[in-house]
Amino acid sequence: MATRALILEKAAELLASSPDGTVSTRAVCEAAGVGQPVLYRLFGDKDGLMSAVVDQVWDEYLTMKRAATPSADPLDDLRRGWDAHTAFALAHPHAYRLVFGTTLTTTPEAPAEAMALLRGVLDRLAAQGRLRLPPDDAARVVMAANSGVALGLLLRPGSYPDAAISTLTRQAVERAVLADAGPADDAPAVAATTLRAHLRETERFSAREAALLDEWLARLQTPPAADRPHLTAPDRT
Repeated sequence: MATRALILEKAAELLASSPDGTVSTRAVCEAAGVGQPVLYRLFGDKDGLMSAVVDQVWDEYLTMKRAATPSADPLDDLRRGWDAHTAFALAHPHAYRLVFGTTLTTTPEAPAEAMALLRGVLDRLAAQGRLRLPPDDAARVVMAANSGVALGLLLRPGSYPDAAISTLTRQAVERAVLADAGPADDAPAVAATTLRAHLRETERFSAREAALLDEWLARLQTPPAADRPHLTAPDRT
């Protein structure tokens, strides 16, 4: 195995097994059996090494996305892509955080390719007249929301104990960016949300009347049990 590939392999192994995501160049060199001057000659500095590690770890995820055959419905592809993104983040937390939760002076190539693949799906939706926003704007909205909820699951498990929040966030993003994502039976829930917001500001009802109306509106906001997403806590082992 070439020296560069060996260093990347050992660095990726150390990153994956690190309790907090920190990896020292000394540990990488010891694992690879090379001196630190060799590492710095090949990667420039620690950020250069970690950027290369990120691209190597992400390549498995991106290879799958490159090879995927587009379905007949780009919305299905968008949903599968979102879920795969969240699953990758949970499976590779340290490599994910290096891209979206830290600032590397050497920028990995993986995020740009991931954005380009997402943009391709949104271009297909736009061509079908199903996108509310320009594809570039929609891609930024989707990526920001997807990476944000993934980081929440990784960095704040106490605040985000349920991985189903990713599905709920995706559904909210769909309603924001897609022209055909809001079915007609969503209308009562949307109206109830609007009325509850105004109810807090009006003085037209007594406290008792307002409380009763608020209760009724809350029922309209809650989907039937059969339509609620199944909530499963992410595995923290």
